[in-house]
This record gives sequence, C-alpha cells and structure tokens, in this order.
Amino acid sequence: MGALIGGIIAVIVGLIGIVKWWTLFVKGLQAAVPFFILLVGIIAIAAGISDIKDRIEEKKEKEKAKQETEKPQQAEQK
Repeated sequence: MGALIGGIIAVIVGLIGIVKWWTLFVKGLQAAVPFFILLVGIIAIAAGISDIKDRIEEKKEKEKAKQETEKPQQAEQK
C-alpha cells in the first residue's frame, strides 16, 4: 500500500516538474538522447562481432566433426 501511494506521489511530482521546467527537460533530452544512441550502437557492434565469431567457430567445429566421421570410414575401406 505504501509503495502505491509513494508511486502516485512520485508521478504527480514528476509531472509537475516536467511542466514547470519543460525547457530544461527538453535540453536534458537533447543531451541524453545522442549519448544513449551512441551507447546502443556500441553494444550492437559488439553483439555483431560476437555473432560473427560464433559463426566462424561453429563452422570450424562442423568441419572438424565431419573430418572425424570420415576418418573411420576411410580406415574401414582399406
């Protein structure tokens, strides 16, 4: 119950603050949005590089498994 009342009070105070200091709020967004876009871009690049490395490693493992299955078959044929 206390969390609900605290949440309602926080929303009301937040809305009053946004209305009263709208220009500062917009300036804050102008400063924060490019930073967060940069941060998300860096995270996306890191995820892409990790995905490429995983695909390369997966191909190597498949080739190794394929070679291991071919060796016993070749030995049996001789």
